[in-house]
Amino acid sequence: MEEILIPISFFLAVFGIVYLYLSTRNKERLALIEKGADASIFNLGKRAGSSWKVIVLNLAFLLMGIGLGVFIANLLTTYTSLDEDAIYPALIFLMAGIGLYVGFTQTKKHVD
Repeated sequence: MEEILIPISFFLAVFGIVYLYLSTRNKERLALIEKGADASIFNLGKRAGSSWKVIVLNLAFLLMGIGLGVFIANLLTTYTSLDEDAIYPALIFLMAGIGLYVGFTQTKKHVD
């Protein structure tokens, strides 16, 4: 019984978030149109074809950061007496965060 509750509750949570996002966005747009705002304001943040480049660039830096974190953690556990259970997650998260930051800065540089 518990095995079926987890996927159902996950589906309901995702459905609720998507529904809330879409209904709120629709209400906001209707309110702006009622006030007489121009419809072109809905397309300000969209650039055709550049969203996949941002995703690929950030994903590449994230995966490189994770790989580098695992490699450095392996070096540290091999040549030092640091605790293996603590150093692996710490370096993976640290290097993944650095990778995301580098991806963010590179995205700002190349997309803008």
